Amino acid sequence: MKRLTVWVQTTLRRLDGDERGLSTAELLGNAALAIAALVVIWGVLEALGVEVVEWISSQILGAG
Repeated sequence: MKRLTVWVQTTLRRLDGDERGLSTAELLGNAALAIAALVVIWGVLEALGVEVVEWISSQILGAG
């Protein structure tokens, strides 16, 4: 059991210092989050855009 514990600790230390591939994973994760954010923003703007245009039209036509 003691040998297994030592092996796990040394393996975790070795993996903790190894950052190969980390930047690729971070870039892919950031790209996925950016795409998701753009889709959400686009959907909200599309939904609100109609209401905003109608509000502006009613303000202009109502004031005229």
